[in-house]
Amino acid sequence: MKIRSYIAAITLLFISSIAFSQPALNLPESSQKAGAWQYLGLTKLKVAYHSPLVKGRDIWGTLVPYGQVWRAGANENTVVHFSTDVMVQGEVLQAGTYGLHMIPEEGDWTIIFSKNSTSWGSYFYEESEDALRVTVVPEDADHQEWLSYSFENIQPESADLVMRWEKLAVRIHIDVDLKTTVLASMRDDLRGLAGFTWQGPYEAARFCMDHNYNHDEAMQWIDRSINRQKNFNNLSVKAGLLRQQDQNVDADKIESEALSMATENELNAHGYRLMSSGKNDKALEVFKMNVKRHPDSWNVYDSLGEAYSAAGDSKNAIKNYKIALSKAPEAQKERIQNILKTISN
Repeated sequence: MKIRSYIAAITLLFISSIAFSQPALNLPESSQKAGAWQYLGLTKLKVAYHSPLVKGRDIWGTLVPYGQVWRAGANENTVVHFSTDVMVQGEVLQAGTYGLHMIPEEGDWTIIFSKNSTSWGSYFYEESEDALRVTVVPEDADHQEWLSYSFENIQPESADLVMRWEKLAVRIHIDVDLKTTVLASMRDDLRGLAGFTWQGPYEAARFCMDHNYNHDEAMQWIDRSINRQKNFNNLSVKAGLLRQQDQNVDADKIESEALSMATENELNAHGYRLMSSGKNDKALEVFKMNVKRHPDSWNVYDSLGEAYSAAGDSKNAIKNYKIALSKAPEAQKERIQNILKTISN
């Protein structure tokens, strides 16, 4: 009996031990999990946090004391991630994941990016683990009950990470070096499958042309593309790269060869690119060339009419739109008729 009682006691203790070691129920948190992310070029910016509520409390200087390191949210670390190197308030911060902390003050605030991103809040914060400290000036804002982070003032190469809570907004400016990050990515991609196609080197060279930089390497890439499969697209980019380097005679020769190979759609797209860059005379030449090559297509007359209209030549615009109308499918007729009414008035 004693042995049985002993075994029963041990069993009960074991079961109780298991029960107490089980994880807590999955229940909602009072400070809900939240996050935001944004791409700048190829760089991903991401923030994950817990969002406390004001609940009628005095926040700044009371619930969140001045002069002390604060976790910039609730519960465990507020965490930020940058997939490439960035500039934060003009200071370099390497790609990585960081714990975000702040030191609120009545004036300037200190923003801290810690190499430790896995601690609980700021209770275990150590200054020796700082990757970067910057200073910002908080802004007055409309009352917001819940703490939030968002990306604002988004540009191709910059954005502001903004924390809003109670009646304050804390704005952290972030810049990326678009050209450098994309160039590094293209070089890496071209060592993979993309490097065996004509499209991969063409796209890399086109990016360089569009941003007017890295011409020597871009010329190597476009020549590689042309050697794989010469076509209108890669010849046009080579002509563009040559023009950017003031080699206009060679550019004219390459451009002429490119145009001779262009399809109707390629010529049309090229004409619109010229129009968007303000080269209306060149665009007209291309659209006229397309009409000459494809006289049975309604679309080439439609585009030529648009180019004449943009140049202020209503007479020729109307003439070509009427031809387009006579050849156009039913789905396009109403649109062209409306254009003709507008021009005629």
